[in-house]
Amino acid sequence: MEKEKIARINALAKKKKESGLTAEELAEQAALREEYIKEFRAQFGSVLDNTVIQYPDGSRTALPDMKKKN
Repeated sequence: MEKEKIARINALAKKKKESGLTAEELAEQAALREEYIKEFRAQFGSVLDNTVIQYPDGSRTALPDMKKKN
């Protein structure tokens, strides 16, 4: 997500605490938050896809392989 959008999310949050938001600003804030969460989940999913569990015996299993077994 672009830094400008993150800055806008933060600006709207600050304004909401200080004086409240208009209906248009509330809709904008909701849309920006939804976009942010969608991107966060996608990035976190790729981190999990590349995560490996190492057991005390030294064997290793990738998380996606563990998911396939269940």
